[in-house]
Amino acid sequence: MRLCIGLTGGIGCGKSTVAGLFAKHGAGIIDTDTIARRLTQAGGEAIAAIRAAFGDDYITDDGALNRAKMRGLIFSDAAAKQRLELILHPLILEQAKVQLRQLQTKPYIILVVPLLAESPAFRQLAQRVLVVDCDENTQVARVIGRSRMTEAEVRGIIAQQTPRAERLQLADDVIRNDAGLDSLAEQVSVLHGHYSDRQNND
Repeated sequence: MRLCIGLTGGIGCGKSTVAGLFAKHGAGIIDTDTIARRLTQAGGEAIAAIRAAFGDDYITDDGALNRAKMRGLIFSDAAAKQRLELILHPLILEQAKVQLRQLQTKPYIILVVPLLAESPAFRQLAQRVLVVDCDENTQVARVIGRSRMTEAEVRGIIAQQTPRAERLQLADDVIRNDAGLDSLAEQVSVLHGHYSDRQNND
């Protein structure tokens, strides 16, 4: 099996940017957020189960998940969040395993999982954990800059995610994302060398 690195980090830390830089080096990328979006788009595999569990109000007129409405619910109702995860997580895991098999010709594989710390099943797929890290104010500024969320909403999401210190304890490798794209690209390049060597020497 190819070396698989679980990439994680809080909202706004730059996980997608880092994954994109690894892709330029030829790494295989599996993004669980992308899988989740596909499962919850119109006609997606999870829609029938979400409709059955939450009702028509949480499905848009064109048959996709109403993300804004669902976000509002799961941030105020822990049981609803768990219900949604019980529908989505097994489907995401199944798709990730399929992609893992398809990417075996790549030098190594980056598996992007925002909730890696809380997801033992995904941790079992990865031989190493890479955390993308930055301070909380930077996270907040980035998310506000790219979305319509308020500062309070973003801080609410951060509060629900694994605490930064716990994430860093899990890490085999850390990328700091406080100093712009050049610094990021340099750190990715160094790790690309390490991961390639490790794969070739295994």
